[in-house]
Amino acid sequence: MGLIRRLRITQRAMERAMLGVSLRDQIRNEEIRRRTRVADVAQRVAKLMWKWAGHIARRTDGRWGSKVLEWRPRTGKRIVGRPPTRWTDDIRRVAGSRWKQAAQDRGFWNTLQKTYVQWTSIG
Repeated sequence: MGLIRRLRITQRAMERAMLGVSLRDQIRNEEIRRRTRVADVAQRVAKLMWKWAGHIARRTDGRWGSKVLEWRPRTGKRIVGRPPTRWTDDIRRVAGSRWKQAAQDRGFWNTLQKTYVQWTSIG
């Protein structure tokens, strides 16, 4: 979420530069977004990640992409406390533990994509 926050800050700065607007002008972000008509970077990133996960889950040729998603470190444990979430943890929250089987049905997978993009843009 920290990376997404920094991307959003950078995007808003670029949009202000496109319009020639300063922070001192105190124009709301929604108004700047309406004027530039640029899509939110966090939603775009979430959509592309979801599409890539579905693509990897549907592959059957055994290349490294699916192996990376299934890989676990040698210890098999994460640090005590609140461990950082893995990318597949977010996918499992939306699609369930059998997300690879859900990805086989493209229509169902695309409906879950909308839920995932909304869920990630809230944070």
